[in-house]
Amino acid sequence: MTNPAAPSKPSGLVPPAGPRRVLALAQLGNSVGDGAYYVTSALYFTHVVGLAPARVGLGLTVAWAIGSLVGVPLGGLADRRGPRGTAVLLALATAAAVASFLVVRGFVPFVLAACAYASAQSGLAAARQALLAGLVPAGERTGLLAHLQSTLNAGLAVGAGLGGLALHAGTRAAYLGVFALDAVSFLLCAALLLRLPPVPPVAVRRGHGVARRDRGRTGVLRDRPYVLVTFLNTVLLLRMPLLSLGIPLWITERTAAPAWLVSALFVLNTGAVMVFQVRMARGVTGLASATRAIRRSGLVMLASCAVFALSSGASPWAAAGVLVAGAVLQVVAEMQQSAGSWHLAFDLAPADRMGEYQGFFGTGVTVARTMGPLVLTALLVGWGTPGWLLLGGLMAGASYGMGPAAKWAATRGVTARAQDAGRDRTRDRDRHQDQEQDLDQVTRPVPVS
Repeated sequence: MTNPAAPSKPSGLVPPAGPRRVLALAQLGNSVGDGAYYVTSALYFTHVVGLAPARVGLGLTVAWAIGSLVGVPLGGLADRRGPRGTAVLLALATAAAVASFLVVRGFVPFVLAACAYASAQSGLAAARQALLAGLVPAGERTGLLAHLQSTLNAGLAVGAGLGGLALHAGTRAAYLGVFALDAVSFLLCAALLLRLPPVPPVAVRRGHGVARRDRGRTGVLRDRPYVLVTFLNTVLLLRMPLLSLGIPLWITERTAAPAWLVSALFVLNTGAVMVFQVRMARGVTGLASATRAIRRSGLVMLASCAVFALSSGASPWAAAGVLVAGAVLQVVAEMQQSAGSWHLAFDLAPADRMGEYQGFFGTGVTVARTMGPLVLTALLVGWGTPGWLLLGGLMAGASYGMGPAAKWAATRGVTARAQDAGRDRTRDRDRHQDQEQDLDQVTRPVPVS
């Protein structure tokens, strides 16, 4: 596959004016609401709605499992119907799902609302990726995604602060205000997405003005190289619950470090991504540089896990220093892995099925968040130092496997496009011959008896 052109290098953290800035503002709008929702939702469902914590966990697990499955067909819908309109509708659906939490009073309504929320969120993520692919040249997508990641972290930080105020108040009205804020944030997101230029559906773009569907294509699950790339990326995404669950449990259960260090490490991670993610992504300009970035991230992540393991048994302040060093390595690995995976997700996907493929690639996030807590709890809390080393080795292995997997996917993509081009040429030649035969029959003189 031909590498895209080198991305532009905008200065600062704000994307240039136009569709890129609108996408960033839409990201900022709903991430503020999500940040407030994330820090308050568990206590709202248990303390206000009155659900048992185990039921809340079960309901959310079911919801995100369904959401991960629904994301692929909703991404395909964005391909067929146009990503902008689909994204707007799914943003409105997410707002409605969040608003429905305000009236939930039992377990079954909670599960239904959570399923609607997770499905709309998963579909929205896929549709927005397809919209970005339709509006931004291939060589500039990774840089823009770095901007969007920085914007996301900034919005989550602001939202978490607002959610903290609601937790401090501890009243029903405060919790309901947070959910109302999240619903409004997705309404704002929909309004901003409407300001973007429309991207025509794939059928129209590929059909030279005549809508046609490619009936010969199979689903993304039949694309084995892309499935393998997604699987390896899912392994690397086990870092996501590491900061929110694995490290806090490690600090409180296995080290003498102060508990407040959990919050400090979260702030360190969020701030580093906000400031350095854009710069880190500038080195990723093609398939080779993307796989190199992921390979480096695996080695850095292995070093981070080894450093984290050293904090066990140390004095409180020595443990704190070791944990900070491990967190610095971890966020460096995170930014490298993010930049590389963003590029692979787009570069290895067919241009005419971007929504479907992005929906599938995004399931890695859901799987990591669903299975990650179980894996990390067993490895880190249960096994201790050997668990850290096993986790680091697993991520290093996945990062090194990404290179051959990406090359396989790229080679298969070139072959598939060549086959499609050959079929198109054959179809055009046959159609041209049919037209000539029809014209010959029309213009042939009628014999006189």
